[in-house]
Amino acid sequence: MPDAFLKNLLATPGTSGFEQNIQQVVRDFTSEFADSVETDVHGNVVATVNPSGGTKILLDAHCDQIGLLVRHIDEQGFLRVSAVGGWDMQILLGQKMLVHTKSGSIPGVIARKPIHLLNDTERTTVPKIQELWIDIGSASPEETAEVVSIGDSVTPEPSLRELRNGRISGVAMDDRTGVWVIMTALKMVAARKPSSAVYGVSSVQEEIGLRGAQTSAYNVNPQVAIAVDVTHATDCPGIDQNQFGKISIGGGPVIVRGANANPRVFDLLISTAESHGIPVQINALARPASNDGAAIQVSRGGCATGLVTIPNRYMHSPVEVVAESDLENAARLLAEFCLAIDSDTTLIP
Repeated sequence: MPDAFLKNLLATPGTSGFEQNIQQVVRDFTSEFADSVETDVHGNVVATVNPSGGTKILLDAHCDQIGLLVRHIDEQGFLRVSAVGGWDMQILLGQKMLVHTKSGSIPGVIARKPIHLLNDTERTTVPKIQELWIDIGSASPEETAEVVSIGDSVTPEPSLRELRNGRISGVAMDDRTGVWVIMTALKMVAARKPSSAVYGVSSVQEEIGLRGAQTSAYNVNPQVAIAVDVTHATDCPGIDQNQFGKISIGGGPVIVRGANANPRVFDLLISTAESHGIPVQINALARPASNDGAAIQVSRGGCATGLVTIPNRYMHSPVEVVAESDLENAARLLAEFCLAIDSDTTLIP
C-alpha cells in the first residue's frame, strides 16, 4: 500500500518543467525532519540533514516529467503542441490530459479522426506531433485564448492504480518514485544522526537535458553522490535481455556499473546491500547515463557518483509500472550507504 507521501507525489499534477506543485509536496514532507529545506532559483528543492557534517553526500532524483507545450491555438480552437521529452506518439492517442494555465489546470483530450474515417495510409502510419491536437471543449479560438496561453504546459492526467503483487501503475513513475526514494532515505538518515552532511535534491528539467542536476550539484559541491532514476525492466514481452540485460520488477533496485559509476561507490553500494540483506540487481552501462548521474559526475572538479535505478515497465507512458518493494529496498540501501560513509572512506578509484 503506497504511503501518503508517494500517493501525493503521484496524484499531484505536474507541469513538465519546473513542477512547482510537486516541489511543494516535497517541501511539506521534508520540513518535518530536515535541518533546512530550500528552493534555488532554478526550482530545485534541496533538503539538508546535518549540514555541518564532514563528507558531503548528494542524493538526487528528478521531479519533472515528459509532457507537451502549447505552441498554437488553431482556427477551430484546438491546441497544437510540441513535445517536451521523448514521446511515442502512439501512446498519446486517446489520453486524458491537463493543460496547466495561470488560473489552474484545464482538462482536455488527445485523439484523432475516428478509425471509420481514416484512409488506408493513415491507418498504418504513426501520426507526427504536429498532426495531433488537444480538445478542451472550446467552441472557438477566442474562447480557448481566454483560458489558455502560448507556452502553457500539458501533461497526462495523474493516476495511481494498485496491481497484483505489490505493483503500482500510473503517470510519472519516472521519476517521482526516485524522489520518494531519496527523501525517504533522507528521513531514515536523519533519525540516526549521520556523521556526513546529506543533501536530498528533487531536481528539475532532467527530461530536457539534466539541467537541474547541473546547477544543484554545482551549488552543493558534494564529494559523493547517488543519482536515483528508473530503468527499463526487461521482464515483459518484446525486450531482448541479451542486449539490455535481465532486470526484473520486484528483484530489487538496480546498481549500475560502468563509466558513470565510481568503482569505490559501486563497491560500497554492493557491500552495503550484502551486509544488510537488501536484494539488488546489477546492470552495465557502456556510455554516460541519460540521467542526472551524468551531469553530477562531471560537476566542478568531479564527484564520486553512483547510480541506483528502479525497474520500470512501459517507461514514458501514462501506465508505467513499478514494484513498491523495489522502492522500499532502494530507500534502505541509500540510507545505509550514507551512514556507512565517514571521513576515512576512500573515493579515489
